[in-house]
Amino acid sequence: MATNTSGRGVVISGGGSGIGLATAQKFLEAGDRVVISGRGGPRLEAALLHLNKIPGANGRLWTVQADLASHEGAEALAKAALGYLGKIDILVNNAGLNVKERSIAALSNERWREVLGGNLDSAFLTTQAFLPTLRAQKGGLIVYINSIAGLRGNPLGGAAYVAAKFALRGWATALAAEEKPNGIRVTSIFPGEVNTPILEARPNPVTEEHKASILQPEDVASAVFFVSALPARASIPELIITPSHYSFI
Repeated sequence: MATNTSGRGVVISGGGSGIGLATAQKFLEAGDRVVISGRGGPRLEAALLHLNKIPGANGRLWTVQADLASHEGAEALAKAALGYLGKIDILVNNAGLNVKERSIAALSNERWREVLGGNLDSAFLTTQAFLPTLRAQKGGLIVYINSIAGLRGNPLGGAAYVAAKFALRGWATALAAEEKPNGIRVTSIFPGEVNTPILEARPNPVTEEHKASILQPEDVASAVFFVSALPARASIPELIITPSHYSFI
């Protein structure tokens, strides 16, 4: 497989829609090479069609269908991405999900495992799959798209989602400390409400007016790109971004 060596090599999980798609667009527009992953289906296909409209994107963009909540899926993504990119400069762990059954009273064992798998296990397994390459390179940036729910527990996100996101913050903190000698930087980004397809899993429908008043995917993508643009001597462990009308207390 031929490897293109121009631009940075960027891998984005959950790249078929929302924040992942907007982040892929940002890096492609900057001339970087991008691999996006998703569980397949119409969203990943639509993302490919959309991103290929960016001038020069053809030949710098690849998709990998993978279930990152499984070891096999994460390993398949890492192998494919390394084959396409040659060098992994930036790994954006963006894959995540939520469910409608958010209260503790409504939460089943199956839904609990689904939420932890999609938000915590996927980030852990994907990171583990890429770490040998990043260690051998002696450098790289790992970005986790967390959530305000990973800092402030609230019923809106639901007990399982809050637990997964709090745990993800702990994982990222421990990872940053252990991998610092290998030149690997770690950033967790904590967005408030974002207008993405995850809103479809809200117990109550979200109005178009509300969607317009909160963060848009490109806002979070800009934060990811800002972090990635810093030199290797600089690190941002955590970054919080919220709608302007929020009170973060």
